[in-house]
Amino acid sequence: MSARPKVLVVGPSWVGDMVMAQALFRALAARAPAPEIHVLAPPWSLPLLARMPEVAKSIELDAGHGEIKLGLRRALGIRLRAERYSQAIVLPRSLKAALVPWFANVPRRTGFRGEWRYGLLTDVRDLDERLDQTVKRFVALGLDPNAAPPSPLPRDWQPKLRVDAANQARLLREHGLGAEPLVVLMPGAEYGPAKRWPAQSFAELAAALAAAGRAVTLLGSAKERDLGEEIRALAGSTRVHNLCGATALGDVVDLLAAAAAAVSNDSGLLHVAAAAGTPVVAIYGSSSPAYTPPLTADATIVYRALECSPCFARECPLGHLRCLREIAAGDVLRAVEAALVAPRCRAAGGADA
Repeated sequence: MSARPKVLVVGPSWVGDMVMAQALFRALAARAPAPEIHVLAPPWSLPLLARMPEVAKSIELDAGHGEIKLGLRRALGIRLRAERYSQAIVLPRSLKAALVPWFANVPRRTGFRGEWRYGLLTDVRDLDERLDQTVKRFVALGLDPNAAPPSPLPRDWQPKLRVDAANQARLLREHGLGAEPLVVLMPGAEYGPAKRWPAQSFAELAAALAAAGRAVTLLGSAKERDLGEEIRALAGSTRVHNLCGATALGDVVDLLAAAAAAVSNDSGLLHVAAAAGTPVVAIYGSSSPAYTPPLTADATIVYRALECSPCFARECPLGHLRCLREIAAGDVLRAVEAALVAPRCRAAGGADA
């Protein structure tokens, strides 16, 4: 009996993109024969990859944004020659992202054209108008050349993160959650302020939810701790808890899976929430819900499209940020309340470990 083929995927560097990459992993797992999937990824993403059952092995590449670290990539590639991968799929479009598979002598190296890396790839793909979403671009690299991903994406390919029920129970107990319906607010966006709904608006929403008897928890990174504290203070309720920076990425998955609803900017945690099976209310500013939508049937999009939308800028180039400032807390509150009473589409979300 022949061994399963092995595929090495060079993963992206952003939380949301790594979640969307699971759609590729699930598409690869549907191949016959199903390959053993290894993912080359930054250190922060390893706990997230551990929640993806399709991934057999995560390989750490400790190189930050813009860092070439040629010696590290060469040594890692040489070490990975022993794995005898049949294919490498390079999701980032940078030259440096293609180096490890090249050093590893992977015979088929698939990726999109970009950054003069022709010699590093053997299966070079062109972007076309059919690949109008990030997730479609990722999935396309796992299909035959010139094949477009099915639209909509099959449910069996949608990201679905595994939930650790024991860890979830511990978190709820330690943070005094679970007695009241839990609504999670995620006010950050690593990309920049043009994606962030104002703190005052989040605070108004938090106060209204707390007054209605909801337990409100703010989640985010350590960089967003002060933002979470500002929102908690403005909300002025003991039902509002700031856990920004107080939880690991795996903990965030488990808390989101326990939530009745989540409200998020277009950020990585929005996609984590969708993949954990949480009904989400997604607020878009400079980006577009058409390009990076939450991959779940349990999503409500709040988007104020202007004549300048979408600009995809990190900061508002016109200085007014109207696309976000003109979204009222009451509008988001109504979307949350509707999500709380709607039937929950569990099939698109997380499963217990």
